[in-house]
Amino acid sequence: MKVIVDLCVVPIGVCVNLAPYIAACERVLLDAGLKIQLHANGTGIEGEWVPVFTAIEACHAAVHAMGAPRTFTTVKVSTRTDRDQTLEDKVASVEALLQQRPDRDQ
Repeated sequence: MKVIVDLCVVPIGVCVNLAPYIAACERVLLDAGLKIQLHANGTGIEGEWVPVFTAIEACHAAVHAMGAPRTFTTVKVSTRTDRDQTLEDKVASVEALLQQRPDRDQ
């Protein structure tokens, strides 16, 4: 089953700068061959259910291997059976509606 996930992994018990941990998790997702879209508060992931959730588990392992004693993770999951949808499709549909606003051309 194809899935679109919004993932936010937060290492706890480490320094204030979380960028190295996030970069490690992003590498895990890329190495898994998943389509990802980093954003300010997490990462959008597109792929098949098992590889996506296997990669999320691997993100946890990578963050713990870097010394984080604990992680707090939020995962939002979206699936569709009526059609294929990509990360870009979801964003484009909202952007198209924003372009229809009358005050956008002024």
